[in-house]
Order: sequence, then structure tokens, then C-alpha cells
Amino acid sequence: MVKVYAINGITPVVHPSAYVHPSAVLIGDVIVGPRCYVGPLASMRGDFGRLILEEGANLQDCCVMHGFPGDDTVVEVDGHIGHGAILHGCRVMRNAMVGMNCVVMDQAVVGEDSIIAANSFIKAGMLIPPRSMVMGSPARVVRQLEEKEIAWKRFGTTQYHQLAVRSMQTMRETDSLDAVEADRQRIVFDDDMHKPKHT
Repeated sequence: MVKVYAINGITPVVHPSAYVHPSAVLIGDVIVGPRCYVGPLASMRGDFGRLILEEGANLQDCCVMHGFPGDDTVVEVDGHIGHGAILHGCRVMRNAMVGMNCVVMDQAVVGEDSIIAANSFIKAGMLIPPRSMVMGSPARVVRQLEEKEIAWKRFGTTQYHQLAVRSMQTMRETDSLDAVEADRQRIVFDDDMHKPKHT
């Protein structure tokens, strides 16, 4: 069971098929849907506004979700939030990706199937059309995405769906080894969507 923190009588909700790393912090009005992945050191502070990860979304290492009272911060189905990103009172639409170390501010909406480049700053209230490539600080729409780029994003999100399952099935706290084994294995993947092989 995931360790979470209630506040003002409101307790986070985590679907049984979601994986939340033990070092992530979930406080208050947080809803993590089916097949989601919440990475190490992620912070979901639902002590003001409601925070929602819809089915299949991922919130990677060191990400922060927060919002003002009465506002929802939402990552819709298969939303993909890269390492170190900050989401504050915004909405990331279905199958959109927010790159590493981005900041997405209040009332901004990241359109469906869009990609926000790493280190971008999405100002408050910005409305990003579907299928957009967005970059910069402040960010701007630079072009429409090609289908192969959207497919690449879907592929990456599918890997996080699988990582949620692998983490639930195989991740365990343990002691480190003193030395590298002579026959040390790697995590090996099949070609079909990078499913792990047993070696």
C-alpha cells in the first residue's frame, strides 16, 4: 500500500493498477487513475486544488503538481510528464507530452497530442492547439507535429505503462552489492514495444 498524507480530512486516491514510488509524496486531494506511473521524488500537493492523473498518465522523477484553491490540475489519459517538470493549475490534454524541466502555469491548456520541448515555460492562460510542437521561454507554437512524432510519443508512454507493471511486480527495497558481478545482467527488452525479456 502506498503511504499518503490526508489533510483537512481528504485522503489521496490511488487506483490498485497504478504504481507510485515509495519516495513520492501525495497529499490531500489527489486522484491517481488506473495504469498510472508516479516516479521517485514526485510531489503531488493537493493541499489547495485538486490534482488528477487520468488513466495511463505518467508523472516522472522530481515532478511537482500543485494548484490554487478551487482549481484542478489535470493530466488527461496517456499524458506524459517528463523528469523535473512543474504543473500548476493547468490541464495537459490526452496523449500530450510535457518535456523535462518544463513549467506549465495556471489556466494553461496543453492541447491533445502536443509536445512541449524540454525547459519550456508555458505562461498562465496559454492555450496550445492540438498536435503542436511548442518550445521556448516563454514558449511559442513553432509548427504542427507529424504523425510519426505523435507515434513516437505514444511509444514512449506505452513504455511507462509497462514500467508501472514491472515496478509493481519486481521492484524491491534491498541492500546494495559490494562489487559488480562477473556475469552482471542488463535489463533486456524485446523489439516489440520494448517488453522485458527474462534472461
